[in-house]
Amino acid sequence: MEVFEAVQARRSIRAYQPTPVPKEKLLRVLEAGRLAPSAGNKQPWHFIVVTDAERREKLAQAPFARFLKEAPVIIVGCGDQKASPKWFMVDVAIAMQNMVLTATSMGFGTCWVGSFGESQVRELPKIPENYRVVALLALGYPRKKFDLTSKVLHLIRRRKPLEKIVSFEEFGRKPQNLSDYRE
Repeated sequence: MEVFEAVQARRSIRAYQPTPVPKEKLLRVLEAGRLAPSAGNKQPWHFIVVTDAERREKLAQAPFARFLKEAPVIIVGCGDQKASPKWFMVDVAIAMQNMVLTATSMGFGTCWVGSFGESQVRELPKIPENYRVVALLALGYPRKKFDLTSKVLHLIRRRKPLEKIVSFEEFGRKPQNLSDYRE
């Protein structure tokens, strides 16, 4: 799968098969995160892989995150705020997006989770003080599930067209014809 195909195919998956993620595939997803760019090449990230059912259940206590207990893998993305005070959050986000796209290209489902109590998440895997939890990433094989909320949301909130989100040279400046920029 080409990168752009992975970008197009990626969806937030909230229902997973209980099938474990093979270790070599999990390591490839993690390697994609390791290879991400970072400000000053500080690489201020640390990723905690959680596969234990009890720990996943505890991480799933946050509102909007109950589905986490079903994902066979949860990756806790942490950033070292001392190593990179201004950029650790951006750097960890870039690394985790690399993981998302790699996982998608391999046929896995993922869901980026930003709804969590940081103190609760920090406590479970004993995260040191200088690290902040940036996001949680559910990972596993998608389970077919009819999700009415998701279907309705995608009908109501479609992706905005490029013409609404892109300016050229200065904010608000639109070309006469955006199709001049398309191939």
